[in-house]
Amino acid sequence: MKARTLGKIALVVLCFVLPASTSADLAPDSARRTSPDFTLTDSTGASIKLSGYKGRVVLLDFWATWCGGCKEEISWYMNFQNKYKDSGLSVIGVSLDDDGWKSVKPFLAELKVNYTVVIGEWDEMARRFGFDQLPVTLLIDREGRIADSHTGMIDKDAFEKEIHILLKESASAKRAN
Repeated sequence: MKARTLGKIALVVLCFVLPASTSADLAPDSARRTSPDFTLTDSTGASIKLSGYKGRVVLLDFWATWCGGCKEEISWYMNFQNKYKDSGLSVIGVSLDDDGWKSVKPFLAELKVNYTVVIGEWDEMARRFGFDQLPVTLLIDREGRIADSHTGMIDKDAFEKEIHILLKESASAKRAN
C-alpha cells in the first residue's frame, strides 16, 4: 500500500516537473482563436486590459506563489522580458493566490519581478482560459490570438523558439502591410 501511494505521489510530482512540450508547436495562423479578454489590477492599482496589448506578442502566465514549477518559470520569463521586450514581447503574470496581494507583493519584491503582474480569481480565469492546474502559460500573437498554450512546466528552450517564431512572424506580417 505504501509503495503504491509513493508511486502516485511521484507521478503527480513529475507532472509538475517535466516539461509539457519539447518542440515548437504553435497553432497555424488560420487555427488560432482570439484570446479571452480581462481587465485586472496590478500592484499599483492600475487597470491592465489584456486586449490593450494588441500589437505585441504576449506571454501570459497563470501562476501562484505556492506552485513550485511556477516559481522556476518566473526567472525564465524575467529573462525573456529583458531579452525580447524591444522586439515586441510583453510578459504578463496572473497570480491566482487566494489571499491576493498579501502573499504576492512580498514574493514579487523578493524576486524583483520585472514584468506586469495582476491578481486573478481561480474559478473565473480557469473557466475563461480552460485550465484546471498550474502552471499554465499562453503565447498570444500580435493580433490577440492564442498561438500556443502550455499546461505544466514549459521546456524553456522550446518555448523560447516559439517566442522567436512569433516575433519574426509578426514582424514579417507588419512589413507586408
